[in-house]
Amino acid sequence: MRHSTLLASLVITLAGTAATTAFGAEGGATTTEAVAMVKKGVAFIKASGKDKAYAAISTKGGQFSDRDLYLVVYGMDGTVRAHGANEKMIGKNLIDLKDVDGKAFVKERVELAAAKGTFWQDYKFTNPENKKIEPKSMYCEKLDDAIVCGGIYK
Repeated sequence: MRHSTLLASLVITLAGTAATTAFGAEGGATTTEAVAMVKKGVAFIKASGKDKAYAAISTKGGQFSDRDLYLVVYGMDGTVRAHGANEKMIGKNLIDLKDVDGKAFVKERVELAAAKGTFWQDYKFTNPENKKIEPKSMYCEKLDDAIVCGGIYK
């Protein structure tokens, strides 16, 4: 009897972990959705040009935002070119911005883009849905002189 209870508990725990990975934490975006959104943004920038694409990406509630998932585009100097959650950030150089743990995540993002081109990055950031600082994973792709990113809250 104890063995079946332990097994049932393990199955429930694993199912919960799989659901969080597949469906995001508390209904948030998933890693698969983040990758798809970034690829959609990159394709749109290539097809429509930077001006039109950056405006579309920066439209809150537009085609490049879904729940807690939105795109951000940085220049290779750390300047925000488009931001799907906070248009006030556009034009600001955030190269020295640090998360609550002191991680210079924009600087690291620029370095990773230069070295790898495509990558995942972990840091902590304010979730626009609940306004709480949470662990976040950001998927990014370098496109010419820009970095297109979209992330999930864990």
